[in-house]
Amino acid sequence: MPRPKSPPASPHRHRPSQLAALALVATCLLGPSCAPAPTPSQATEIEREQITFGPKNHFFGYIGHVGTIPWNQSGRYIVALRTEFVDRMPGPTDAAEVILLDTENDYAVRVVDTCRGWNVQQGTMLYWNPADPENQFFFNDRDPETGRVFAVLFDIAAGRRVREYRFDETPVGNGGVSFDGKYFAGINYARMARLRPVTGYPGARDWTEGVSAPEDDGVFLVDVETGEKRLLVSFRTLAEALRREWPAIDSIPLFINHTLWSRSGERLFFFARGNFGKPGRINASFTIASDGTDLRRQQTHIGGHPEWDAGMRMIGSIANRQAVFDVDTQKLVELIGDTEMFPDPEGDIALSPSLEWLANGYKDDGKVHYVIHNRRTGETFRAGGYDLFGRVSGNLRCDPAPRWNRTGDALLIPSMMEDGTRQMFVLRLPTT
Repeated sequence: MPRPKSPPASPHRHRPSQLAALALVATCLLGPSCAPAPTPSQATEIEREQITFGPKNHFFGYIGHVGTIPWNQSGRYIVALRTEFVDRMPGPTDAAEVILLDTENDYAVRVVDTCRGWNVQQGTMLYWNPADPENQFFFNDRDPETGRVFAVLFDIAAGRRVREYRFDETPVGNGGVSFDGKYFAGINYARMARLRPVTGYPGARDWTEGVSAPEDDGVFLVDVETGEKRLLVSFRTLAEALRREWPAIDSIPLFINHTLWSRSGERLFFFARGNFGKPGRINASFTIASDGTDLRRQQTHIGGHPEWDAGMRMIGSIANRQAVFDVDTQKLVELIGDTEMFPDPEGDIALSPSLEWLANGYKDDGKVHYVIHNRRTGETFRAGGYDLFGRVSGNLRCDPAPRWNRTGDALLIPSMMEDGTRQMFVLRLPTT
């Protein structure tokens, strides 16, 4: 079955924001500023090309949004992970190989390092460094003796790690690199492993165990050049911001997911979550300025895996439509397509670097499908029906996770294979 949608609103806590979202959609549908939905009936089907093969597993991990591009600047190399298994969560001693695929040499594999900070769904949060996207990329690791998670900056020209971001008291990993490469958002992957295993690194050192809303954990800001770290917002502050909606917040351990930088670097979006898989689930979205001010609880829920558009606009799911929403004015800006074009707006979405193309990957009946839509021309491509062989949900699931290349004409996608391995494919847009 597909990934579960956001739960229905409770009658006394979330109903107003849900009604407001529906009203916004109705206003947009009736208003003159919303373009008519292009018909998907003539959408062109495109094929995928397999670029990695077993018996080992090859995968990138995270969704290709907010600048997460697998290709380096020239397009010569794709960075990824290679592992012996994907049928269980990795333990503290299970290392993954960090590899480069040579696009000019039939995707030949070159092993450049190993890491112990990874999981099957998100990989190790690979990011090419915006300050040197030809040669440098980030990944997460953990110390095999202490269990502390840390981020690594690797340089392929130098052939080595040029920096490690280790913090003994509050060990965090990279949760997202700003578009200018000046900062990355640091989050506690050990806490995530306890509270939602699919997103964390099991067995890592967690200094917050037993504390629902610690004052010394939350979202950190790490300066890439100096290595300095400061707490941007604490779980204690987030708990206070949620207390009115969830009076029992003190008994609900919170964790962070999806720390997403705006394209200008001015704002960070994230979800504060708790009770996942339990009654009374918390899935609250926030934005905060990069200097730690202007914390805003987003009253209109942007569902799915949101993506930053230009300015303060985000794309996500609102009232089961693919929508563009301004997080500052709290106004719906645009509806993209219709429910026939985007049957699951809560799927994994990614904008091309030009912001012109929107890719949406979603699951249906145990298979993965993709919609690739040009926001300017209305041109639409489809691909999919790719069998997940049972890896639809749970900690070992294989999400659609489309990732654009830098020229905006190809996507890297994951897939499960009949032999149980996970491999990578490329979708290429036809030349126009």
